[in-house]
Amino acid sequence: MKLILTQEVDGLGAPGDVVEVKDGYGRNYLVPRGLGIKWSRGGEKTIESIKAARTARAVRDADHAGQVKAKLEANAVNVKVRAGEGGRLFGAVTTAEIADAISEVSGEKVDRRTIVVANPIKSLGAHEVSVKLHDEVSATVALNVVPA
Repeated sequence: MKLILTQEVDGLGAPGDVVEVKDGYGRNYLVPRGLGIKWSRGGEKTIESIKAARTARAVRDADHAGQVKAKLEANAVNVKVRAGEGGRLFGAVTTAEIADAISEVSGEKVDRRTIVVANPIKSLGAHEVSVKLHDEVSATVALNVVPA
């Protein structure tokens, strides 16, 4: 099945790419979630508009990503979570919680899907997470997990 990706899919492609996937994967996963649309001859206009928007956004972000990286790495981010005795958390710190804390501290809106957590954060204390701001720019954010 040929699809036009509307959003970035890890291991598959970027928005505007035409990819060949198995029928079930495209029909049951990608299309219902809005990650892709069926390819057609009329879809060529869609591909061009998606790629034009992506290149305009990439040019703007390439210059801006360095500034955002400096702002994110300058401050430590505190994430308040519920914790039990001994500093053990009830669950793990989610990327959505991290994104909210980063946006409060830096004033920059960060998408939760761009945050990379190496190991699940399940204890209080200092941790580091990576934020992919652009294809070539990644920021390492110091994260302090504190009890609420």
